[in-house]
Amino acid sequence: MNFKTLSAKNAAALDRDLMSTGAFSLDQLMELAGVSVSQAVHRLQPLSKGKNILVACGPGNNGGDGLVAARHLWHYGYQPTIYYPKQTSNELYQRLATQLKNLNIPFTNDFHSALQSTNHVVDAIFGFSFAGEVREPFSAIIEALTTASIPVTSVDAPSSWNIEDGPPLSGAGKDFHPAALVSLTAPKPLIKHFKGRHFLGGRFVTPSIAEKYDIEVPNYEGVDQIVELHCNGQDL
Repeated sequence: MNFKTLSAKNAAALDRDLMSTGAFSLDQLMELAGVSVSQAVHRLQPLSKGKNILVACGPGNNGGDGLVAARHLWHYGYQPTIYYPKQTSNELYQRLATQLKNLNIPFTNDFHSALQSTNHVVDAIFGFSFAGEVREPFSAIIEALTTASIPVTSVDAPSSWNIEDGPPLSGAGKDFHPAALVSLTAPKPLIKHFKGRHFLGGRFVTPSIAEKYDIEVPNYEGVDQIVELHCNGQDL
């Protein structure tokens, strides 16, 4: 089955619809996204293969998804470490960070050292709304992920990638190809450039919203919040 993709403009509009006619709060959507990411990581990195998970979080909603995922991974038995260099005063993100600190989950300012002792990295730096040039400290982080031998799972988009056109032609991220991607709600057009394992997390999209945006809702098994896709989508 070919899954249609959702442009950045339509992804933002769909989120607004989920929070208006769908009556979801941002907290709820972030929780559902984070659960999806945590389940994908659990499938990719079973506890028997290593428990140390480094979660790199950006300052926006993508970073919030990463914070939620880290909390759930801790409850699954993993040992997450958080790299979150651009923390904001936003009350929602502060609460998410406090929840992790209450579990004694460590925050680090030294990404490169943490990378040496981890088994898996969650890239929750930039999502579908990213545009422009990657600035420090994140350009160095993405360069480190590009050359690392450790598997990386990106949240909704590999950080630095253009949502329509994929990896940048130059600079940080030009050669960044994570091992796995968790698309949220629906795949984005960049998926045509992605070659790794691809999961979809969107078990909260109502039939009416799926119909409005002409996207497919897959058959999720059991209580799974993700489904693995084995093909690229076609543009919406």
